[in-house]
Amino acid sequence: MNIGIIGAGHIGGTLTRRLTKLGHRVFVANSRGPQTLADLTRETGAEAVTPEQAARKGEVVIVAIALKNLPKLPRGLFRGVDHGVVVIDTCNYYPQQSDGRIDAIENGMPESRYVEQQLGHPVIKAFNNIYAQHLMDLGRAADTPQRIALPVAGDDEAAKAIVVRLVNQLGFDGVDASSLDESWRQQPGTPVYAKDFDAEGVKRALSQASRERKPEWRAQASSLGNLAKSA
Repeated sequence: MNIGIIGAGHIGGTLTRRLTKLGHRVFVANSRGPQTLADLTRETGAEAVTPEQAARKGEVVIVAIALKNLPKLPRGLFRGVDHGVVVIDTCNYYPQQSDGRIDAIENGMPESRYVEQQLGHPVIKAFNNIYAQHLMDLGRAADTPQRIALPVAGDDEAAKAIVVRLVNQLGFDGVDASSLDESWRQQPGTPVYAKDFDAEGVKRALSQASRERKPEWRAQASSLGNLAKSA
């Protein structure tokens, strides 16, 4: 499968390494230009491209950047991209640590619904609740007891099925986490976030999630910036 990855940090870089080893053709982009990805491409065999190229070369496109950098992506990045291209959102909102205040999310919009609006293309939320090192090292065969599971949320059942298959190839069980409007159940601060649960544990944690954000995951007066008007 051809897979575009926009973002080459912890999660984007890890997925580049894992997916190329599985035999997928990976096109990876970052904000600094293809020439800065020479080490990663030499290590993995992935092809360094621009974000525009990554958005158009993949049957699946993974967006793995900081939420604050969404407005810095090329305008109309997914304009003209076939609706059937599966876009995976791995992003999390970290208002106190890096992102500043995003009014839409503070007012209750699920993070991935915000990402979808910014990109102008439907998204599936996955890979956001696992540490990058665990994503790299802890994948196991399908019949392994207590295999780690990852929640996958989205509105398109066929697209979710494709993402669940990728999750399985990477050595994890994919758990259907319902629609994108329910993806708040896997955001930072929820019971499933940064936990290595098996499938039953993920389902239980999703059911126990509270929609109210904990104080440590909300913007404070000292939080950087304000992205209320980003587009």
